[in-house]
Amino acid sequence: MNIAGVELLDPAPVAGGDICRSFRARTTAGRPVFVKSLSPAPAGFFAAEARGLQWLRVAGGPQLPEVIAAGEDGLVVEWVELGRPTAAAAEEFGRALARMHAAGPKRFGADRDGFIGSLPLANGSAPDWPAFYVEHRVAPYLSALSRDERRVVEQLCARIADVAGPAEPPARIHGDLWSGNVVWAADGTVWLVDAASAHGGHRESDLAMLALFGVPHLDAILGAYDEVHPLADGWRSRIPLHQLHPLLVHARLFGGSYGVRAAAAARAALAA
Repeated sequence: MNIAGVELLDPAPVAGGDICRSFRARTTAGRPVFVKSLSPAPAGFFAAEARGLQWLRVAGGPQLPEVIAAGEDGLVVEWVELGRPTAAAAEEFGRALARMHAAGPKRFGADRDGFIGSLPLANGSAPDWPAFYVEHRVAPYLSALSRDERRVVEQLCARIADVAGPAEPPARIHGDLWSGNVVWAADGTVWLVDAASAHGGHRESDLAMLALFGVPHLDAILGAYDEVHPLADGWRSRIPLHQLHPLLVHARLFGGSYGVRAAAAARAALAA
């Protein structure tokens, strides 16, 4: 197997996401690696993930796998040996995540667009986070909703300034921080993967995404996070607002009940 120009030996399929094929392999030098491939992949798909992994790397932040190679056909990164979630690892991860968020860029968005799942993710500029969220994280994903579902989301967009909470500077966020992108390693550390959505955003978006699909030891993560980078009053009431984007993305990708859940999140955000 040759992926991104790297000759790989003994590829063995491993569990991964719903979009790419995932393998464990080794390089010709014997190094174990994790490999993702997709054919055909959108142009720049794996390059965006490689950029995100590099951009999220800050002193004291979460562990991120080294990028070995990225090409139009796939991505090769260092292998992380899996372990079990522990409260101690969760607390250290919470502190590291807070430090990563605090090392924010100068503006919301990013220099280049990215991806969320297999969908394009616009990272253009906006004057503030509410405008950025409506224009780049909500509006592009409304097409999967019914007329009634779309109506309630549009009502939320019209009132976004009223429900967004206190203004915060841009945070360095992962942007797709569901539990599957949090890797609990055998050495007791926590790693972040799948960073094609990384951008300057609102830190509450990452925390809301952690809660959406039930990351282990969430309370320990949040408690340690708040010690390092205290959260603004009322942040829990804004969780539905920040979960709206990933729910809209899931409605576009998978359909099912996600449109209903997105509308419910919008109603909850309006009622908060």
